[in-house]
Amino acid sequence: MLDVEVIGASDLPKEALRKLVAIALASAGVEDGHLAVEFVDAERIAALNAEHRAIETPTDVLSFPVDLDGEAVGERELGDVVICPEHTEDVAEAVVHGTLHLVGMDHETDHGEMLALQAEILSWVK
Repeated sequence: MLDVEVIGASDLPKEALRKLVAIALASAGVEDGHLAVEFVDAERIAALNAEHRAIETPTDVLSFPVDLDGEAVGERELGDVVICPEHTEDVAEAVVHGTLHLVGMDHETDHGEMLALQAEILSWVK
């Protein structure tokens, strides 16, 4: 079972957000687990960016993976996706992007595979 917790307000309806998460996870072979998607303001995401990446500016999306290997006892805790709508051109894209990071994908090292998958997923739902 997939449990997607949505925290904060977004223009994207919760069911559409949950569908995007489910598709992104399924494309990576993950069908079960818990994750949270939180919408925050620029000040909060800038603080998280500074704390975790040593970059002292706001960004669009940050991901905080927890269980990358799938070896959890009980429900798998995938992690958190934090999105700042005011710094995001496309919230749906940020949801997919952040979710793919939770399953270990990294566009900075994978020769474009993650971003190609992200574009494909978005083409299915738009």
